[in-house]
Parts: sequence; C-alpha cells; structure tokens
Amino acid sequence: MKKVVFLDRDGTINEEMGYINHSDRLRIFPEAIEAVRLLNQNNILAILSSNQSGLARGYFDEKVLFQTHKKMIEIFKKGNAHFDLTLYCPFLKEAVVERYKRDHPCRKPNTGMIDLARKIFPIDIKNSYIIGDRYKDILFGKKVGLKTILVLTGYGRGEYEFQSKNWATMPDIIAKNVLEGVKKIVE
Repeated sequence: MKKVVFLDRDGTINEEMGYINHSDRLRIFPEAIEAVRLLNQNNILAILSSNQSGLARGYFDEKVLFQTHKKMIEIFKKGNAHFDLTLYCPFLKEAVVERYKRDHPCRKPNTGMIDLARKIFPIDIKNSYIIGDRYKDILFGKKVGLKTILVLTGYGRGEYEFQSKNWATMPDIIAKNVLEGVKKIVE
C-alpha cells in the first residue's frame, strides 16, 4: 500500500489567478517545488487533483490546459520534483460547453478522482492526505478518510477566517503553505 498526498492545484501549488486561460499566467509557488520534491524523496506519491471548470465555462480549451500542465511539469522537473499522477475534472452542472455539462463524480468535493487514483495505485487511505486551499478540498478528503490539510494560500486564509464557523467538519491541520503542510506529513 502506498502513502499518497493529493494536491490541489490553483491556490495550493500555484498562485490563484481566477482561471488560468493561458500558460503564461501560471505562477508556481517556489515552496511547492520543494514540497513535491520532499514527497518524492520520502517515497510518498504526489497526485495532483484539480477541478478545472474553466473548460466547462468556455474560458479556455483543453489545449490550453494541457500546455499549462506541461509547463507546470517542466518547472517541477527542473526542480527535481515530479507528480506521480495528474488528474483534473472539467465537468460542471451549469456548463456552457455542452460536452462538460453534467454533475460528475470526479468534481470535488465528490471523490471520483480519488476513486480513479485507487484503480491505478494501491493507496493506503488511512495514512494519506489531501492538501488544498478550499473547504471543498477538505470535504473531498474527509469523505474517504484521508487526513486533511488546509493551506492559507489562495482562498485558504479567507475561507478559514470568514466561513469556517459554518463548516460541518474542520481540517486536521492548518498550514501556512504547501511546504509547511508536507513537512508536517513527513515528520
């Protein structure tokens, strides 16, 4: 069984930019490269899991998303870090692009991306984590028994300070950023 860290993308790995509709807008947090490298060095799988509703909203197409992910992968590779799997969900019930218009089990906080990863890797759920900047990332992990880390980058600080009093469940750990979260995991 493999220990895994599911990592949200926007606001966790890279600056929250609204919708990244061109790869030139991608700004990776430098500490994210160190965080993923630390996971790699500790034999913990790093799986990117990201809702990408900008596809459904017609803000960009899959070519742009693939170019953005290619650029991201190259940046991490230069930093001697890699993702073991990159997953995204383009579906949205309110989509304007018809092919993405549906409620889908892969859209966080639904667990479809975790279910898919479990078909590829033998995942030790009890000792695995999700790191994200949104409450829906926390719910995504809690639904299957992952430990959860909310980072205060991206939307994290605002959601935690202004909305957490209404949350049904709290994250297991609050971290300043993804690197601090990963350090708590490997300690």
